[in-house]
Amino acid sequence: MLLIRSSQFSKLIRARHLLAIHNPFIRGAQSGQSSSVSRAVLIGKRAKLQQPEQQRLSSWFTPRSAQMATAATDNEEIPEIQQEEHKLPPHPTGPQQKFRKDYAPPPYTISTVHLDFILEEETTTVSSRLRVLPNYGLLEEGASRPALKLDGRKDAKLVRVAVAGNELAEGQYTATEKQLTLNNLPPGEFEVEVVTELRPQDNSLLEGLYKSSGNFCTQCEAEGFRGITFFLDRPDVMAKYTTRIEADEANYPVLLSNGNLKESGKLEGGRHYAVWEDPFPKPCYLFALVAGKLSMKERSFTTCSGREVALRIFVQENNLSKVDHALESLIKSMKWDEDTFGREYDLDLFNIVAVDDFNMGAMENKALNIFNSRLVLASPETATDLDYSRIEGVVGHEYFHNWTGNRVTCRDWFQLTLKEGLTVFRDQEFTADMNSRAVKRIEDVMVLRNSQFTEDAGPMAHPIRPESYIKMDNFYTVTVYEKGAEIVRLYDTLLGKEGFRKGMDLYFQRYDGHAVTCDDFLAAMADANNVNLDTLGRWYSQAGTPNLHVSTSYDAAAKTYTLFCRQNTAPSPGQDVKQPVLIPIKLGLLGPDGADLPLRLRGSDGSVTDLGTTGVLRFEEAESSFQFEGVEVEPVPSLLRGFSAPVKMQVEGQTDEHLLFLLAHDSDPFNRWESGQRLARKLLLKLYAAAAAGGGDHSAKAVGERCTAAGGVPDAFVGAYRAVLGDETLDGSFKAMAVSLPTGNELMDSIEGADPPLLYQVRMFVVKQLALQLRPELEALVAANDDQPGETYHFTAAACAHRAIKNRCLAMLSSLEEPEITHMLLNRFKAATNMTDEIAALSCLVELAGPDRDTALAAFYDKFKDEPLVLLKWLGLQATSNAPGNVALIKKLVDHPAFNITNPNNCYSLFLGFGRSPVNFHAADGSGYAFMGDAVLRVDTINHQVAARMVSAFSTWRQYDSERQVMMRAQLERIVSHPGLSDNVFEIASKSLK
Repeated sequence: MLLIRSSQFSKLIRARHLLAIHNPFIRGAQSGQSSSVSRAVLIGKRAKLQQPEQQRLSSWFTPRSAQMATAATDNEEIPEIQQEEHKLPPHPTGPQQKFRKDYAPPPYTISTVHLDFILEEETTTVSSRLRVLPNYGLLEEGASRPALKLDGRKDAKLVRVAVAGNELAEGQYTATEKQLTLNNLPPGEFEVEVVTELRPQDNSLLEGLYKSSGNFCTQCEAEGFRGITFFLDRPDVMAKYTTRIEADEANYPVLLSNGNLKESGKLEGGRHYAVWEDPFPKPCYLFALVAGKLSMKERSFTTCSGREVALRIFVQENNLSKVDHALESLIKSMKWDEDTFGREYDLDLFNIVAVDDFNMGAMENKALNIFNSRLVLASPETATDLDYSRIEGVVGHEYFHNWTGNRVTCRDWFQLTLKEGLTVFRDQEFTADMNSRAVKRIEDVMVLRNSQFTEDAGPMAHPIRPESYIKMDNFYTVTVYEKGAEIVRLYDTLLGKEGFRKGMDLYFQRYDGHAVTCDDFLAAMADANNVNLDTLGRWYSQAGTPNLHVSTSYDAAAKTYTLFCRQNTAPSPGQDVKQPVLIPIKLGLLGPDGADLPLRLRGSDGSVTDLGTTGVLRFEEAESSFQFEGVEVEPVPSLLRGFSAPVKMQVEGQTDEHLLFLLAHDSDPFNRWESGQRLARKLLLKLYAAAAAGGGDHSAKAVGERCTAAGGVPDAFVGAYRAVLGDETLDGSFKAMAVSLPTGNELMDSIEGADPPLLYQVRMFVVKQLALQLRPELEALVAANDDQPGETYHFTAAACAHRAIKNRCLAMLSSLEEPEITHMLLNRFKAATNMTDEIAALSCLVELAGPDRDTALAAFYDKFKDEPLVLLKWLGLQATSNAPGNVALIKKLVDHPAFNITNPNNCYSLFLGFGRSPVNFHAADGSGYAFMGDAVLRVDTINHQVAARMVSAFSTWRQYDSERQVMMRAQLERIVSHPGLSDNVFEIASKSLK
């Protein structure tokens, strides 16, 4: 499953090159470890806020008419699924934690599952027939067989239960809201039949079976299947599924489930049915069902063994013209996986369905992927280059899960990174091969630094394999996904492509059809390559970002160059002491002419190994040294090439001159970019310190005067950017990234008691100075990269590169806020022939107060008011805007017809977007915090997962100045004390307070 990363939403909202200027505070969708703090401990601290809070919530959170049932205020109807918990006081003892150390195999397993869905408008009836196998081994003489405990949910009403063909009466079983317990079971194999009744139309949680845009659909990962029927809802129970679906044919002509279609037909009364059979065992989280009015576009793919596979995408009729790119991406993914990893698709059919109401990005259900519609639908008029790229990557991600997640799955949810970290790495490699590898690597590291490093440094820091959780939904995090992918990349870097492929082949050979652990993956890699990877395994169990310190020494007489390395990882919640981890240091040494020098590494035994011009050092102790022989002149080191490990590196003695040299000459594209980032980081932190020392006036004028007095932007820095812009050998996308400043999130890690609006003003000062001094170059690049009249949009690496550098230059020029530039941007907005250019111009205008901003926003809305996905961009641009006083506008948008609070995409665009505005979310009067606190509590009555992502905006409160800390902490205390708070939100909020 692909999580919705807040950074990904920001990419879809505005172009990345614009985000780097106007929206530097990318807020990670943080989730965290379970907390031992109970609601009872924190209850009452903000009790006096509760009555005004209810008035506030009802005064401005008025939901618009929606296609789904909407939870409401006390005077409105609340869906049955939330009626009781809406009234509940906080838990007296706190939610129950689960621990990895407590894992035990289930006493029973299930070999086959037969499901029968009778879909009606008011009530859906689900009949399940389970073939149950004993798994408890030999019993001691006289011992009774263990009970079978099936997971359930309170909105799944139990109608009937039978064991071995005998219906059980009340008293012969124990049923609670969360569990069905069966005792006195027969020996050997037996069947269990369970009948439940559901009301999918009331399921605003979007977990289990629910309705979206009038259609039935499911989402079962992580624990949604228990909302359909009572079951062993855990990933290590793998069974073969046969699913029969019956519904009214006129309203639900399309009936889909996992596997291959085995039978279909018509029934009396205008009804029809379909039977689907999945021949491969799978855990219940991969079950899927879709029924509704959908149109389909089909292609085919011939596998490497010559089998024909039908590829189909189902969408609403009006969106059928927007699926071609997703279909083409699927074909590319299938071919790439065959060529790169030897993985062939295993069924006759592969279906994708796009739905509007979906908590996550997409779901890899076997043969029936269900996608958030924003990650399937694209046309030049409605989608940006970044949308196209994201769709390509996500389609690949979900397809790649067929082997890394479906055929081989997780033993328990603590092992989530086994499938997600590995599959993210695979989709990153796929995208790199399809486009620019250098640009893709920079993009991935930007996400890691902006979101995951922040998570690693905060109260919700957790290892990629967590030790405990309250709600598993909260652990679909950037740590598990993005850092998990970086740990997989460590294997690839250490073992090389050939060694990594050998490890993958052995992994599939050993574990196909099984539920396994991260340790099993590590063992396959180690065994296939006959290497010891024990210290790499420590990455799985330790939270935090390691610090790598490197110093160097050159001996001119001996012609040796030595690196002295040491590492440490700061304490994190629950982990005070950290062990050294295996850090692959990929490096090169540059001579005076900028060329790479040969690397001859001396071993501890005196032997010398020739590493070529780029080598990998295996650093796994607290301290180590590495010596190179035959180094004729003192080199400039290029360290962590390709960002070979997810660490924070400090290079002792590295000067601005060294960084400028690397920026101009390094053969490694990532390190060339990184050198510019390091220069910019040093400059921004210096200017911020000067601005902060100058007093309380944080106006742009005052901040500019302090920054100028502190030296401003040096000529050498401007010259380095000028050289990058003028280098005709560089890709336009790379140029756009190379002249983008580090984001606020990354900078705040180095600032104690940060003031976000002040940091924003400092960044804008630097951008304006660069725009002033580089104006001729910027204007020339805009002209050189403009589309020719009548030119057709193409999504190619070359075309994207032209648009990227053009729009990056326009964004820099817009910071000058000159009337002629603003007028030029408005004309470009009106004349744009594709969404990439249209949204780029609007992104600039939305930061500029005045009539042109209002004109452009109104025109965009009028043009796309019937395109819900495009309106997400419209909402997001306004939410993330740093225009002064934007809180009042955002409050009005909550009541705008374009906003639907029951839809996750709408909430992510508006609320998470607002949380990324350093000026308005962090407004000095606390109005931004109060708005977000109200929003969290309101959304929590509708969708717990979405609300949990929103509350994470407060998790970094300790990073800021004391006044903001007090206000953010007050919101967290108020949220934790709120009656009926969901476990999802409680876990994040309470953990943040620790």
